[in-house]
Amino acid sequence: MKTTFTTIAFILLSFLVFGQPTYNGLEKVKSFDEIDYPYPVSKAQISENIEMAYMDVGSGKETILFIHGLGSYAPAWKKNIEELKSSYRCIAIDLPGYGRSSKGSYEGSMSFFSNSVIALMDVLELDQVILAGQSMGGQISIVTALKYPDRISELILVAPAGIETFSEGEKEWFRDAITAKGVMLTPLDAIESNLGSNFYKMPDDAFFMVRDRYAMTGAGEEFLWYCYIIPKSIEGMVNEPVIRDLPNIKQPTLIVMGAADQLIPNRYLHGGSSAKIARMGGELIPNSRAEVVKKAGHFVMYEKSEEVNSLIVDFLN
Repeated sequence: MKTTFTTIAFILLSFLVFGQPTYNGLEKVKSFDEIDYPYPVSKAQISENIEMAYMDVGSGKETILFIHGLGSYAPAWKKNIEELKSSYRCIAIDLPGYGRSSKGSYEGSMSFFSNSVIALMDVLELDQVILAGQSMGGQISIVTALKYPDRISELILVAPAGIETFSEGEKEWFRDAITAKGVMLTPLDAIESNLGSNFYKMPDDAFFMVRDRYAMTGAGEEFLWYCYIIPKSIEGMVNEPVIRDLPNIKQPTLIVMGAADQLIPNRYLHGGSSAKIARMGGELIPNSRAEVVKKAGHFVMYEKSEEVNSLIVDFLN
C-alpha cells in the first residue's frame, strides 16, 4: 500500500503542476474543511481513527439522517434540508473518506459505511432515525435497515443503488473501470460533464458541485485518499448486493427515481428505464411506495427538490 500511495502522490504532483486545466474564478483549497457548506458543520469521533462530519439543523419529534452518494457529500441535500428542517431534525453526513470527514485506508464496504452511520447515531444518542439515502447512500440505507431494523423507522431511497443487478463479469468491469488514478486525473471539463450527467438539465445553482470538486484537487494527501475511497466504494457496492434481501425490509419505504436518470440503470451495460427499477423496488420491498419524477435525473432530490420534498412529507405523514 505504501508504494502504491507514493506512486499516486507522484502522479498527482505531476498532474497539479502540468496537467490541470484552468477555469476562471475557480480556486483550490488546502483542506476539505475549507469547502463551503450551507450549514454549520460539526464532527464526531466515532472510532479511534475516524471522525465524521455532519450538518445538524432543524427540530422536530423525528430525525431524518441523509446519506450522500458515490463521490458526493452532505451539501447535495441542502435543498431538501432547507424545506424539511421546519418539521424535522435534519442531519446530513459526510461518509468516512468523503467531504470533511476523516480520510484513510478504509475498506469502503456497504457494511463499513452502515456501521459508521450507527456509530454516529450512538455518539449523538439517537435511538432511531428516518434514513434517507441517494444512489450509493440508498444502498447503504438498505443495508443499515436490514442490519439494524430497530434503529431505522422509515426509509427514503432516492435513485438507490442496489436494486439493479449485475453479473460477475459486469462486477469485474466496474472494479476495473474506476481506479484511484483515473479519479485523480479527471480533467475539469470531464468533471463538469460527469456531474452534468446526474441531471436531466443541470441547473445553474448546481455548479457549486463542479467548483468544489475542482477545489478538492489542491488538498494534497486528503485528495489522494478521496480518490482512493471512490473505487473502494464501487467495489463495496458490487461485492455486497442487496437485491435478494429487499423482501426482508420491514420499514415503510419511499422510492423516488428521476425519469431521465442516466446512471441507474447503467446505460452502458443494461439500458432501460429508471421507472423499471422503481417498479422492481416497489414489488420487492413489502411496505413500499415508488414514485418517478418527470424531467429529472440521478440527482432528482436536487433538480426537483420541491416535488421530492412534497413526496417525502406526504410519505412521512
